[in-house]
Amino acid sequence: MSVTIDITGLPHERIVFCPSPLAELGAALHALSEPAHHPGLHAWATTTAAALEPELADRLHEADFMWRSTRSDILLPARPRETLAEELDDLDRMDDERYVGSALEISCASHYTYGAPSPLVDTRMRRRALDLAAARGPRQAAFVERMLADPTGTRAWVRRLLEDCDEAFFSDTWRRVRIQLAADARHKTELLRRKGLADAVVAASPAMSLEEDEHGSRIVVDKLVQGRTTTAQGSGLTFLPTAFGRPHLIALYAPGWQPVVQYPVSGRELAGTAPVETVKLRLEAVAHPMRMRMCRNLARASYTTSELADAYGITAPEVSRHLAVLRRAGLLTTRRRGRYVLHQLDVAVVARLGSDFLESVLR
Repeated sequence: MSVTIDITGLPHERIVFCPSPLAELGAALHALSEPAHHPGLHAWATTTAAALEPELADRLHEADFMWRSTRSDILLPARPRETLAEELDDLDRMDDERYVGSALEISCASHYTYGAPSPLVDTRMRRRALDLAAARGPRQAAFVERMLADPTGTRAWVRRLLEDCDEAFFSDTWRRVRIQLAADARHKTELLRRKGLADAVVAASPAMSLEEDEHGSRIVVDKLVQGRTTTAQGSGLTFLPTAFGRPHLIALYAPGWQPVVQYPVSGRELAGTAPVETVKLRLEAVAHPMRMRMCRNLARASYTTSELADAYGITAPEVSRHLAVLRRAGLLTTRRRGRYVLHQLDVAVVARLGSDFLESVLR
């Protein structure tokens, strides 16, 4: 599974690495809402949350569905600006239908990424947004009702909320991190110019790659989600570095939007993470009851096929089939001793499976 961004024919000058204050504010708000996702930011999140005025904290809680489980597309600008005010001005110029559809992306998640109409203009989507919001609690239900009834007023409310966050804590945070983010963006831009897009993409995150063949060029983002988008004529592709992102790798791929990828600047820490498909293979391999029982032996010592067949009362071909599944998943080490082939569980790989799984679902 992956998000594929078709960039066939896209000139490299339309591929931009650049920090965005609005995107970084969205990432910071997510870290405040879900501190368990970001243990490395525990001190910052604790200190910042404790210093918030109760009234501001209450408003953040009211609107946190726009950044809590994932980031609304309005928080990922395709054309980053120098200041938050400039990016909020750009946001103000967006039409109501697009703004509301994106702001309520979580409530409309199952259809939004397929180009479903905005709940402002489609009765069925409006009912769906209200129903799903109600399932998330009375505060979100009230917020969604207000946004659908008065999009202009609600948009102004959201802007004031983000401006108040900037005044309360983000402006200081942005001054500290923007230098690091700008340096990272310059480094990736230089890699793109000197070594090519493939090197720049992998440097941004090892969970991304460039694929090129006779059908064209694509950037593949290894995620536990299936999505596809393309760079429309005259548009481009934007990469936004973030100091608050890890372990998340956000890809905007909704129809009608320029593709945007937000990647954590600490990408080197992800180098040991297994691809999503490998994690899936490993989980399926150890989930089978017989293979789980065999792992008990294989974790303790090396065993031959015949020894395992004798221990579990099954045939040698059956054991071989189970061992083949474990081997394809990269969970076994095999060595030969004379005419015997000995198999043993790779305990180090199995020990990483939990963290690899968590990294995959949070990415």
